[in-house]
Amino acid sequence: MITIHTDRQSFAYDIHSLVKAFYPAEDVHVVGSGADGEQGTAKTPEDGTGRALKLVVSFVTENGGAPQRSEQSAGQETEEAGCTIRACFWECGEVVQQGEVVILSGTDRKEVKNELKRLLYRLLQEQTGRTLPWGTLTGIRPTKIPMSLLEQGWKNARIAQYMRDTYYCSKEKTALAIAIANRERHILKDINLENGYSLYVGIPFCPSICLYCSFSSSPIHLWKDQVDAYLDALCREIDYVSEELSGRELNTVYIGGGTPTTLEPRQLERLLSKLEQKFEFGKLLEFTVEAGRPDSITRGKLQVLKDHGISRISINPQTMNQATLDFIGRKHTVGQTVEAFVLARDMGFDNINMDLIVGLPGEGEAEVEHTMRELAKLDPDSVTVHSLAVKRASRLRLFREEHRELTMTNSQEIMAMTARYAQQFGMFPYYLYRQKNMAGNFENVGYAKEGKEGIYNILIMEEMQSILALGAGAATKLAFAKDRIERIENVKDIRNYIDRIDEMIGRKRSGLQEWLG
Repeated sequence: MITIHTDRQSFAYDIHSLVKAFYPAEDVHVVGSGADGEQGTAKTPEDGTGRALKLVVSFVTENGGAPQRSEQSAGQETEEAGCTIRACFWECGEVVQQGEVVILSGTDRKEVKNELKRLLYRLLQEQTGRTLPWGTLTGIRPTKIPMSLLEQGWKNARIAQYMRDTYYCSKEKTALAIAIANRERHILKDINLENGYSLYVGIPFCPSICLYCSFSSSPIHLWKDQVDAYLDALCREIDYVSEELSGRELNTVYIGGGTPTTLEPRQLERLLSKLEQKFEFGKLLEFTVEAGRPDSITRGKLQVLKDHGISRISINPQTMNQATLDFIGRKHTVGQTVEAFVLARDMGFDNINMDLIVGLPGEGEAEVEHTMRELAKLDPDSVTVHSLAVKRASRLRLFREEHRELTMTNSQEIMAMTARYAQQFGMFPYYLYRQKNMAGNFENVGYAKEGKEGIYNILIMEEMQSILALGAGAATKLAFAKDRIERIENVKDIRNYIDRIDEMIGRKRSGLQEWLG
């Protein structure tokens, strides 16, 4: 276990995230203070036992006191008198690594954070002998940095140097982030980001729950008799939101989950007809339905989607290795994936995405390459490569002792190999995001052929447009400005959502009234 002591709690999350990135298998906890109240010097932790590691981070002024902070007119916290950041790693009562960095007076909080993380990165690199592909970046949207700098008129070469110097990003990840930022700007150039909006509709049911899953979804067999009641509540939320936004331009619609195709054809018909009746689709650029699980796809359901002009669907194998599918609880076969894809193609769907997960238990480079070769035979229009993120609620994390013998491997070589195959498919990277606890500390990358990119995916990741989200567990994001995103969350529990739909509508009312002016 690793414990972190710091006298600046406002940086505790940043410190924890970076340490966890270097020690993904360790429990990392922030406890207590990193300085004594009188002198502001680093505390010596009690002698540890075993291999317990402790990190002490202190902010100290020249006279030994705690640094003073002030608020600039724009609300940016600064170090008024300057300070020295000191970091020490302790093991069994002995200092094993230490360093410090001087912060000049008037330095804003963002640069203080960067200096702190660079200091910790250097110490952690020495301590572990490892480097991280994304350097000190621990946030989920690394492309926001080059996107912002491009908007300021920076050239690619200058951005690349900045990302390497400021965040210690590898050359490969720096190039990837800049390439994606440029492509995103091109794709979004004609979209009404300020006055338009996108719509997300959540269907929180799945055929079964995968071992790694932490989404707000439930097995359909347990809720079979309540699906219509859920749609009743969802339709009430649709009625309210469509009325409030009647004067706004709708750009994309995404029906996700869960697995939307767990709905029966008549239920899909009801939902899609309701959306068509209530929203103006005249400016709609994309309508995606995440068909997802191949074992939920039938000709009848695809026909409903086709009849309603759905422009983009996902058929998600996650892997084309049957042994892995069986272990993670996907409850479908590789053959069903192929059959669902061929059926959709035969019915005329010309924009089909396929999701993969890299780092699944027991899969290495050979297994991932087998999956890529099988996808090559199908020739999808886009592929999203996810690095496995074992989140807190997933069964794989809850029962990690039981599954300890299974490796969850990802590497730069595996990620580069998937990129090469995507290029052979005629695809290029167009969006990227990261999650906590990712295998190998890598990323999720969407690849697509020209004109087949998922516009909604870019909008939700870059937070450049308001997303109105409906359904259990859905989170609305209202973009008031580039630096202000307000979230409005629905309850995750399906029964609570049905019973408290008036409350969910009420939550949106106050936020929408402010956003709409």
